[in-house]
Amino acid sequence: MSARTYDFVVVGAGSAGCVLANRLSESGRYRVLLLEAGPEDRSFWIHLPIGYGKTMFHEVYNWGFYTEPDPGMNSRKIYWPRGRGLGGSSSINGLIFIRGQPQDYDHWEKLGNRGWGWKDVLPYFIRSEHNTRGASAWHGADGPVWCSDIGERHELIEAIIRAAGELGIARNDDFNGPTQEGAGYYQLFTHRGWRCSSADAYLRPARKRANLRIETDAFATRVLFEGKRASGVRYERHGEQLEARAAREVIVAAGAIQSPQLLQLSGVGDAPLLASMGISVVSDVPGVGKNLSDHLQLRVMYKVAKPITTNDDLRTLWGSARIGLKWLLFRKGPLAIGINQGGLFARVLPESETPDIQFHFATLSADLAGAKPHPWSGCTFSVCQLRPESRGTVTIRSREAKEPPAIRPNYLSAELDRRCAIEALKLTRRLAATRALAPYLVEEFRPGAGAQSDEELLGFAREHGATIFHPSGTCRMGADPLAVVDERLRVKGTAGLRVADCSIMPMLVSGNTHAPVVMIAEKASALILEDAAIT
Repeated sequence: MSARTYDFVVVGAGSAGCVLANRLSESGRYRVLLLEAGPEDRSFWIHLPIGYGKTMFHEVYNWGFYTEPDPGMNSRKIYWPRGRGLGGSSSINGLIFIRGQPQDYDHWEKLGNRGWGWKDVLPYFIRSEHNTRGASAWHGADGPVWCSDIGERHELIEAIIRAAGELGIARNDDFNGPTQEGAGYYQLFTHRGWRCSSADAYLRPARKRANLRIETDAFATRVLFEGKRASGVRYERHGEQLEARAAREVIVAAGAIQSPQLLQLSGVGDAPLLASMGISVVSDVPGVGKNLSDHLQLRVMYKVAKPITTNDDLRTLWGSARIGLKWLLFRKGPLAIGINQGGLFARVLPESETPDIQFHFATLSADLAGAKPHPWSGCTFSVCQLRPESRGTVTIRSREAKEPPAIRPNYLSAELDRRCAIEALKLTRRLAATRALAPYLVEEFRPGAGAQSDEELLGFAREHGATIFHPSGTCRMGADPLAVVDERLRVKGTAGLRVADCSIMPMLVSGNTHAPVVMIAEKASALILEDAAIT
C-alpha cells in the first residue's frame, strides 16, 4: 500500500484539529496532513448561528451517537450529537464563549500536570481570542477566534437578570473576567452575524499553504506503529484504503468519543479489553476510555405571558420573515444569536467555594434541544452541574472501526451529583417565583406542579435529563497509573503519539468546552513545535 509521508498527521478537524493544522504548518517548515472523516463545511446551516437547530440531528454533519441504557437515567439511551466535518462540534455547537474557572486549571496542575495552571493557560486563551471588546488583562483582540457581544438586550433576559438580583446574585457583564459568578449575557463565537467555528478561525486562513494538506471524507481506522513508535495512520477514503506516514508525530484530535476509540482499535488501551477483541497490544494503558465526564442538562420550561419569545418569531410566516430580514439587513436578531442568550453561575451546595451550577436561558422552548418549538410563547431555564463526580466509560465493541463505541456516562451515579441536581432545580423555581418574573412566567410546563419533593425532582432529572454536549476526560492527562497522556500530551508507553482535545481534561471544566479545547490545542501546538525544534 503506497503512502505519502508528512512530518505531522493530525486526525480530526474539529475544535482542536483545525488549531493544530494551522499552528503546525504556520512556519512553512513542516509538512502537515489533516484527516477529517466528515465533509467540507459548506452547509448554510453550519454558518448561520441559529442553524444548529437544523444540524442537531443531521445525518451528514452529526455523528448522532447514543449512549448505552443508563441506569441513573431510568435506563434511557441518551442522544449525544457530535460534529462531523470541518470544524467538528464547533460547527454545530451553541456558540457560548466560556473558559471555566481559574481554579479548574490550578486543580489540573495540582494533579501533577505541570504547566497547566491558570497562569500558564491564560496566555493561550488570550492568544486565540479576537474579542470585540478589545484587549485587556483578561482578553485578546488579535487572535483568530471571534468572541462577540450579542448586541441587543432582550426584555425577558433582562427580567431574569433582575430576578437573579432579588436572590442576591449580582449582574456580571463578563463571565470570562475577574469572576464567573453572577447573571448576564453570554458572548458568542460569532462575527458579524455568522458563526466562527475552528474551521473558520484557523483552517480557512491556512488552506492555501503548500505544506498543509486537508483530506475530508477520510475515516481513520488505525494508528500504525513500528514497535512502540507511531509511524502513521491508516484511513478509508471513498472506498479506498490509504496510509499516511508521519516522520515526526501522529496527533489524535478526534474528541472524547473517537480519540479513545481510535487508540483502542490501534492497540493502545486496557490489555484485557484489547485481547478480548483480538487486537494486538502495542501499549497496555488501562485508562483509555475511562474517566468519561459530561455536564447533565436539566431543562425547566415555562409558558410566557407575552409574545416576545423565539417561539413566537418562528410560529408565523410573518414572524419568520421579520427575523430573516433583520439578519439580512443588519446581521442581528435571533438568527444571529442562536438559542441561548443569558447565563447565570451560582452556588447551590454549602461546601462549594465557587459556582457549582450554570444556567443557559433560552427565549425558546421545545421538547428536545434542536426540536420544533412549542406552539405557544415559551422559554427554557437549562441548568447543569459544573463539576460532576459521576464517571463513565467509552469502549469499542469490536475491531470494526465504523461500529460506534459503547458510551456509558453513568449520570447521577455520584451522591453529590444527585444533591446538586435537586438543589439546582429548587434554585430555578426560586428564580421563577421572583417579582421581576411575575409579569412574564404564566406556568411551569416541565417538570410542572406534580414534582415537589426531592424524590420527585430527582425523578424528573432521571426521566428528562440529557447531555449539554460536553463529554471529556477519556484520555486524561496525569502522572498516575490510569492517566493516558503526560503533561506534554504524549501517550504513555508509546513514542511519536499525542492526544490533544477535550479527552485529555483530567477534570471537566466549569462551563462550555469549546474555548478550553482551543486553548488545549494552542498549547499542544507549542509543545509539539518545541520538541520538534530539539530533535
